Amino acid sequence: MPARNSLKRLTIRDVAKVAGVSTQTVSRVINNHPDVAADTLTRVQTVIKDLGYAPDILARSLIRGRSHTLGIVAFGLEFYGPSRVLTGIERQAAELGYSISLNLVHRPELADAKTLLASLQARRVDGVIWAIPEIGDNRARAREISTAAALPLVFVNGDPTVVGAPLIGIDNLAIGRLATEHLLALGARQVGVVAGPNDWWEAQQRLAGWRQALTAGGLSVDETLVAVGDWGAESGRLAGQSLLERHPKLDAIFAGNDQMALGVMYAAHALGRRIPDDLAVVGVDNIPEAALFWPPLTSMRQRLREAGAQAVRLVDSLIGESDDSPGAQVVSPTLLQPELIVRTSTRGV
Repeated sequence: MPARNSLKRLTIRDVAKVAGVSTQTVSRVINNHPDVAADTLTRVQTVIKDLGYAPDILARSLIRGRSHTLGIVAFGLEFYGPSRVLTGIERQAAELGYSISLNLVHRPELADAKTLLASLQARRVDGVIWAIPEIGDNRARAREISTAAALPLVFVNGDPTVVGAPLIGIDNLAIGRLATEHLLALGARQVGVVAGPNDWWEAQQRLAGWRQALTAGGLSVDETLVAVGDWGAESGRLAGQSLLERHPKLDAIFAGNDQMALGVMYAAHALGRRIPDDLAVVGVDNIPEAALFWPPLTSMRQRLREAGAQAVRLVDSLIGESDDSPGAQVVSPTLLQPELIVRTSTRGV
């Protein structure tokens, strides 16, 4: 068996010789072809690991006309949600043998899709994951350009009803509905909401879920019970204070994310409202610190890393399909379901 640290560069022929198979079989294993027997697949993978063989990505790229690079358009890495999505993207991309070309957008509402996609095409990316918030029509141009350029494109989150590109997202309507239903089931009858920015699709959907749950529960929807924040804790404090001062009988608040929920809890404490005895609070994201809030915060867990990973797997499948049969691929949107994590902040309603 060739030495693992040999100065001689290992080749696919070395792997084939040790594994007792053809170079074509080794190639099928490396390129994830399905037509390889299970025992052969295991044997070849073991030899690859034992030898420390790494495929020559540059050579494969030249042969197949691919860069093995994904273009990622992202925003808001200081926020928990976008950072978790990007973590899922990076890990899954690495597992599938892709490097990533990251483009950070600081003003998603002003995102210039034409310039961004032209830049990524110049870097010869194989596909693109568009992971910035849907604000206004900032995605429409991206859909048009990717279709014209036959460049595989997958969106993360946003409106799943818009036709034009595949989408992996979280069911934000369900987030608002389930959080509010939880509060109502505990006996709350005046549920306020601290929503995210009005122009964010996710914030709009969570607010719509709040309205839906109130209507289904036989309660009127009072829009004066809505306050808007910017996802930050200080905005949650100001919004929570405003709601509690305007509605002294408020017995629950659904906050659009955990940071704003922290601000709400601070405001409640400052106004002498006990949590959960006088006021129940639910957040969104289930950040690691949520369990350490006082009292520990009930929160809606999103499958954010899974959304990022699924986006990579989807764009990879689209790249493979475009290699075999170029043309637009029709893929139904996927919405991952949230999970309610119940803690002390809602146990006293």
